[in-house]
Amino acid sequence: MAGNQKKRLALDTNLLLDLAKGLDFAHDFLGVFQSAKYSMLAGPTVFRELGFAAIYGQEPEKSWATMAIAAASQCSILAFDLTHLDQTIAERFAQKLLEIGLLPPEEHNDALILAETAVENIPLLVTSDKHLLDMDEDALALAFSTADLPAAHPVHPKALLKAMR
Repeated sequence: MAGNQKKRLALDTNLLLDLAKGLDFAHDFLGVFQSAKYSMLAGPTVFRELGFAAIYGQEPEKSWATMAIAAASQCSILAFDLTHLDQTIAERFAQKLLEIGLLPPEEHNDALILAETAVENIPLLVTSDKHLLDMDEDALALAFSTADLPAAHPVHPKALLKAMR
């Protein structure tokens, strides 16, 4: 697991797609937090999802995914990589989130993105995904504690903008 978690934010696939779609709140968030010298990071599952959608998706998702990949590079959104061990830990924790019902079974990638964020020791996962944002915070905190992982909290970019101002 990575050490310093200061001024690092993890971005979910949905936020990268929001940027590609030109949604104001996503661009406002990115501008404010990059100006404040936050590092914007995305895990392996985020880029796998975007790559899959760019190759196999239907329009307009296919175009948005392609634009999101390009925007990540242009906007200095960096990928973080996990060791094989850390990826295994993330996969097991993601499965646990699904088993205890914090996310529906079809949201495996959301669970994995959140787990990767925790394993990378990034405290916040910035997302516009309702499944992640509507999770029971107490149950999630207990799940992280039980798994002996640092907590990673899903948060909407609008909430972070409000907190920053």
